[in-house]
Amino acid sequence: MIHIVLVEPEIPQNTGNIARTCAATGAVLHLVKPLGFSIDDKKLKRAGLDYWHQLQIEYHDSLQAFLSKYQDKALYFFTTKATHTYADPVYPEEVFLVFGKETKGLPEELLYEHPEQCVRIPMLDQRRSLNLSNSVAIGVYEVLRQQAFCNMKNTGELTRYKWPEPSK
Repeated sequence: MIHIVLVEPEIPQNTGNIARTCAATGAVLHLVKPLGFSIDDKKLKRAGLDYWHQLQIEYHDSLQAFLSKYQDKALYFFTTKATHTYADPVYPEEVFLVFGKETKGLPEELLYEHPEQCVRIPMLDQRRSLNLSNSVAIGVYEVLRQQAFCNMKNTGELTRYKWPEPSK
């Protein structure tokens, strides 16, 4: 089970896109308050399209409330301040991928307390960060890759054309 944790998200479109990723992958979405938008925001709903009924969401009143509830779980904190990359850990079957708010990231004291659980997405120097919804997708799909995409649909079909027969 993958859990995506958004700490104080600010941009409704990002959260909507992340909700769609969670619905497509079966991940649980955790929203840590305060939120920078109303959960009824049209931009949020539009970005998530028609996936809201397929989504499991938990709300937490604060980061401390979330950490108290899940302190014994495998938590990985995505940050530009980490020395490990997101591909370094071997993720357990149940994992919590934690992301900070778009403008500030996660609190530095939290990162300082958990250096071995902090991971980054490599980028060129002099770049601030990737978009939050892209970062979440990268993290989720690394966990899924390590789990051999278990329970995921791995093939598709052309509806108009046929694939060529393999040569013998």
